[in-house]
Amino acid sequence: MRDNSSATRPERTVILPPQASGIWLGLAGVAAFSFTVPFTKVAVASLSPLFIGSGRAVVAAILAGLALALTRQRLPHGMQWARLAVVAAGVVIGFPLLTSFALTSTPASHGAVVIALLPAATATAAVIRGRERAPRTFWLVTGLGACAAIVFASLSSGGFGQLNWTDLLLLGSVAAAAIGYAEGGMLARELGAWQTVSWALVLASPLMVLLTAVSIAQQPPSAGLVQWMAFAYLGVISMFLGFFAWYRGLAIGPIASVSQMQLIQPVLTICWAGLLLGESLTWPTVFGGVAVIFCAGAAVRVRLKPAAAPAHPLQTLQPAKD
Repeated sequence: MRDNSSATRPERTVILPPQASGIWLGLAGVAAFSFTVPFTKVAVASLSPLFIGSGRAVVAAILAGLALALTRQRLPHGMQWARLAVVAAGVVIGFPLLTSFALTSTPASHGAVVIALLPAATATAAVIRGRERAPRTFWLVTGLGACAAIVFASLSSGGFGQLNWTDLLLLGSVAAAAIGYAEGGMLARELGAWQTVSWALVLASPLMVLLTAVSIAQQPPSAGLVQWMAFAYLGVISMFLGFFAWYRGLAIGPIASVSQMQLIQPVLTICWAGLLLGESLTWPTVFGGVAVIFCAGAAVRVRLKPAAAPAHPLQTLQPAKD
């Protein structure tokens, strides 16, 4: 049948390159996201957390709308809108707002603890969603990697301490991002990588514009050049361009494997916190970073073993969209 046949449209599957390229794209996305926590910490020094969390989404939504219009992308259909709502709730609304409020009273290095939990949470979300199954060895290495990342980030921030409202906000942001990442990675196989995050941004834009207006009414934004530059990075890179590589990597998958690249993110985040914010970097940071990267690499190698042939090989013959 032809690709544009109505009989094949609901089952269309994007052809994906070898899995290794998904790992590298995921790593590129992680590198972009690793600046998010330090730059959020910079921005909240002068701007309100509500303005940062919602305003950056508005900036990204404007860019997304222009990209969708200029390339004349077709509208999502049916349940794709509901799935986009899940993505938007997780990565456009939940994670930015929760982390912005949390970072008003905690160091960026402590905020990196939340990033350390994301790989395991994303992998779990992918399995619960029913699209991927991982062997026991994968979960063992993932658990070790998560533990290493948590210990590493905790030592760098002076210890976890007792669970308080800040930690609850960070844990909530983990859950939101994990669900958004897992759903977005699967949806990117149908809509394309950048199209998925773009539609999610556009879908969430009415609410985010409203929240931005409320934040401006409560506290008119006033900041220096450095804070505005940090805010611009959050809107353009963290909320938009970084997802191009990240969702493409998740779409190529497997999602459970690519998500393990996030184990490297707390290492990078705490390094940037030391360089940009003057937060202390110690030998435990160095050794913890090595342990985290080793576990991430081991998890990827376990999951990238050859899998069984697909049940419906004709699906792999569909032409690429992205």
